Amino acid sequence: MKKTLIAIVLSCSFSATAADLASSIKQDYQQHLGALFKHFHQHPELSHMETQTAKRLAAELRAAGFEVTEGVGKTGVVAMLKNGPGPLVMMRADMDGLPVEEKSGLPYASKARQTDWDGNDVAVMHACGHDVHITSLVGTARRMAAMKDKWSGTLMLVGQPAEERVGGAKGMMEDNIWGRFGQPDYALAFHVSSEIEAGKIVAVEGSPYSGVDSVDIIVHGVGAHGASPHRGKDPIVLGAQIVMALQTIVSREIAPKEPALITVGAFHSGTKHNIISDKAHLQLTVRNDSWETREYLIAAIKRVAENLGRAAGLPEDKLPEVRISDEPTPPTVNDIPLTQRLKKAWAAQMGQPVFDASYKRLGMGAEDFPFFTTEPYIPSTYFAVGGTPAADFAAEKAGGPAVPSHHSPLFKISPEPAVTKGVEATVIALLDLMPKA
Repeated sequence: MKKTLIAIVLSCSFSATAADLASSIKQDYQQHLGALFKHFHQHPELSHMETQTAKRLAAELRAAGFEVTEGVGKTGVVAMLKNGPGPLVMMRADMDGLPVEEKSGLPYASKARQTDWDGNDVAVMHACGHDVHITSLVGTARRMAAMKDKWSGTLMLVGQPAEERVGGAKGMMEDNIWGRFGQPDYALAFHVSSEIEAGKIVAVEGSPYSGVDSVDIIVHGVGAHGASPHRGKDPIVLGAQIVMALQTIVSREIAPKEPALITVGAFHSGTKHNIISDKAHLQLTVRNDSWETREYLIAAIKRVAENLGRAAGLPEDKLPEVRISDEPTPPTVNDIPLTQRLKKAWAAQMGQPVFDASYKRLGMGAEDFPFFTTEPYIPSTYFAVGGTPAADFAAEKAGGPAVPSHHSPLFKISPEPAVTKGVEATVIALLDLMPKA
């Protein structure tokens, strides 16, 4: 009976704490975060050009009581709050927008334009929800600063540039972020998702995002007149054979349930109808969820390309060249014990229904967050927060408009439930990882 009473008291205490936290976050959204979200949404900036975004983010974090350093890895922001003994925990939010013209129809839609990396004047939009991430980072800072009596340790909040070009995290590491501010004991991040119902969260025990390599295949040939193909070696025919043969690597050499992908995104060759070129250029994206699979895919691409060159009668010095990008992006792999620990904390505070049990990962998108967590290894959890109202999914299912995907000019999410749930889930995770000493 005594144990039952204790359990009831603890349950009531948890419920009260969770309700108070959710209420305070909602109030903060209405008074401050909602307007901040609209500001970020209307003023997106391209990768490594996030100067005004970083400036505003830094000002918000300073106002919350953090010690802030700007210009880390070009335009990155690092904010520190020391609050007694305990672990160092990092929470990261990416800041950059995309060169997309917004057509969402929202009253606060972006009309921003910017000169891109090649000197082109382009429209810019937060077409992937990074405005949610940085707004939630500010909300997290404000909650954690207001709750210093409930946790102990050091909190590191990171505003990361250039996630969309997969270089921002690497740049911050090259700028010695751990040497300057300390290596975290745990690292966290989240992404808002249009594929998940607003108010729900998803935390995968494994890999939520894939690793990726950019691969180029240079197919050499012997040029000739289009009317005399026997006088040359046609790189377009050989390139086409390579494209088709690559499709069998995943379907016939990789285990059916092992995630792997080879996509030929570009095929360039030739200049005129009746000229057989002497070169073709294939551009591939190659994706995986493990280093073992990556190594197999790369080796198989080389084997297929080179041996088809031999089959076409090319000499050894003219075999297709397979060039791998200098820096592969590792797969994002959640630490399973840490993720299970946080899911237990989220369930205790927000209830089991907060998890979207219907979510299935169907694509192989990549993230540069693992540059922070792979070498050296840092236990990390990358979770997802829903951004689309349930009514929109129901309308789509009934034949109505499709829910726009990320990177679409139509992309939009419901900001209040996305931002507030992002803050709530992050704060609960941080309080669990940094209990009061």
